[in-house]
Amino acid sequence: MTVEETLPFADWLRLREPADAAARAEDLVDAVRPRLAGGDPIVIHDLGSGTGSMSRWLAARLTGPQHWVLHDRDADLLARAADGMAGVTAADGAPVTVDTRCGDLTRLSAADLSDGALVTASALLDMLTAEEVERVVAACVDAGRPALFAVSVTGRVRLTPPDPLDAIVEEAFNAHQRRTVDGRRLLGPDAADATAAAFARRGVPVRERPSPWRLGPEQADLAAEWFRGWLDAGCEHRPELTGATRAYAQRRLADAAAGRLGVLVEHRDLLAGG
Repeated sequence: MTVEETLPFADWLRLREPADAAARAEDLVDAVRPRLAGGDPIVIHDLGSGTGSMSRWLAARLTGPQHWVLHDRDADLLARAADGMAGVTAADGAPVTVDTRCGDLTRLSAADLSDGALVTASALLDMLTAEEVERVVAACVDAGRPALFAVSVTGRVRLTPPDPLDAIVEEAFNAHQRRTVDGRRLLGPDAADATAAAFARRGVPVRERPSPWRLGPEQADLAAEWFRGWLDAGCEHRPELTGATRAYAQRRLADAAAGRLGVLVEHRDLLAGG
């Protein structure tokens, strides 16, 4: 690592959950809610569930009985997600039940989603390739289900106070997000645009909303951890930045610890077919 060791992934997901919850576009939930009436229970498929952040957030904003099907390729994360849903109820107190399915979510078919009223995901799209996005979109469209995809990175960040190195690290980080892994070229910050375009080609309207993280003194731990990961990824893509950003990292982390660092990380939420 170029700065300090970053958190294990499950701990990172837990740390970022409040910021994701604050960022998501509530009006898109209002827009899709009429499409969910009439089911008993409503079945919702959540893709790339991680530790269950999206299901916990949305379940409490919907009324009536719900059954969530959580999809991820990491069995340990799915177990944590299921445990984290214990005791979660709908907005009107109706029960919420959970099922988990471990596997490649990009290979889901329309038949896999056909029992659902809604497909959701959060902070997922940037980790997919263009081909994988096409498959996910096709499955949603062929199943005739609306999709709510939240908190997709755009690649744009703003740190305060500003520093000349911010833009250099941002560019390197975004290039890292578009890297090729095991033959898969990730979309990174291009993912939200690619997903919206894939739905549009199939004649499905898409509503988009900004969903930025706004981190201040109250989120100092998250701001510091985000910064470490952001800088490490940039330096991994451009190793020559490692030495050039050492003092920069120390300044930024000192600012975070003192509550002086402000971080704006832009995301977008998409509602397709709602």
